[in-house]
Amino acid sequence: MSAALSLSRAPLIALAGNPNAGKTTLFNALTGSRARVGNYPGVTVDRRSGTLTLPGEVRAELLDVPGTYSLSARSPEEQVAVDVVLPPHGAAPDAVVVTVDATATDARPGRGRLVYRWDLDKTYLRTEFDTVRDLVKTAFESAAQKRTVPGAAALLRELRATEPRGIYIVSGSPEQLRRVLEAKLKLDGIRWDSLTLKPQLRAILRGRFRFLRDQVGYKLGVLLETRADLPAEIDEYLFGDDAEADAFIYSIYADICAGRVESDVLMDVLRAAGVYEDDLPRIVRLVSRTPRHDSARRIFIHLDRVSSPVAFEEYGPRVCPFYNYFQPALVLLEQGALGAQGALRVAAELVIHHGFTPDALVASYVDLAQRRHVGRRAAAMLVDAIDALEETHFATTYPVLKRFGEELETAMRDSAEVPPVTPPLSIDYVDLFSRDKARARRARERVLGR
Repeated sequence: MSAALSLSRAPLIALAGNPNAGKTTLFNALTGSRARVGNYPGVTVDRRSGTLTLPGEVRAELLDVPGTYSLSARSPEEQVAVDVVLPPHGAAPDAVVVTVDATATDARPGRGRLVYRWDLDKTYLRTEFDTVRDLVKTAFESAAQKRTVPGAAALLRELRATEPRGIYIVSGSPEQLRRVLEAKLKLDGIRWDSLTLKPQLRAILRGRFRFLRDQVGYKLGVLLETRADLPAEIDEYLFGDDAEADAFIYSIYADICAGRVESDVLMDVLRAAGVYEDDLPRIVRLVSRTPRHDSARRIFIHLDRVSSPVAFEEYGPRVCPFYNYFQPALVLLEQGALGAQGALRVAAELVIHHGFTPDALVASYVDLAQRRHVGRRAAAMLVDAIDALEETHFATTYPVLKRFGEELETAMRDSAEVPPVTPPLSIDYVDLFSRDKARARRARERVLGR
């Protein structure tokens, strides 16, 4: 600092830290709330600065830097913060003061301790494959032409920002689509640790045509293979959809990890799913390598086919069907895997790009509360976070989010607390397999209007 104080200009001190760590409160205390508000070049992010007097009657400029969780920016606000602290051009601040919330020394609750597993088609991408025409169109789409399910990219970016153990994507799409699928994910700003695609061409060349339709053996094998290399204590959140058997596959996988599926039951399920006999020993070996741990915190099922959530009740409360991606953000907030600001950014994405209103956001919460997937905790954290917002926060979505907070405060009064964790239901997977297959078939027929 002594070198900075000898400069003819006023020293520049940057006040940095995580969102909601008390930066603005400290800024106001040091400057007497005498802030000058402008804009950073090229973006609509407020630049708040003020003056304070240092020892020796030296006047310094104090800059309130936008909050960031890391130096890997994922939003315009965070890019501004990175550029202030580590400027690509020009002089750096003379000093950087980092504020820390001592009551939350790790603001990323999933850091290194959680794995997120995602399906692609109809979970992340709005893929159509019900007719031959749909399949041909999907095969020739460019990355820019592929459509993301509303809110999915926003939630995945927020989950990556919590620095989880990993984000693993598994898809039934053929390996030949890897280049375009990776390009699409990169266009959406998604960073992943593993992307597994189905080796369909290899199966065709070997004459194994049943493999093309098999989802259970294929996905279960991929899940078990990656789980075997993880520490036993790692927990997981899994995302799928109602178009196929994701709820079934994720549930039996979770119960295998917990040691609740007998080997003869697993064999019966795999044979019913059409898995080739010479593939069974490989899956058995993977099961034997899998550490025993009740790892699945929640299985999220995107209701792409607009199935009734009632259809999934026999899986128990571990499975959470949802209509839009603000809903899993709420559950993750309730369970401490995502912060309130992250959930609000998912909501803002739905407001900006998909026309969500305050009523739609409240309805998303009420639906989950009635099904006992969220309670007052998530709502209270959102209300507090919205109360702390200023008009310059969240740009044009501020009025919608503010109104949402007001309506949510009323709605949460009628909400019950989430019931305590109970032992998972005992599921007859052999019997359930045929029923789930029939459910998926009815959902497809409903979409095709049959």
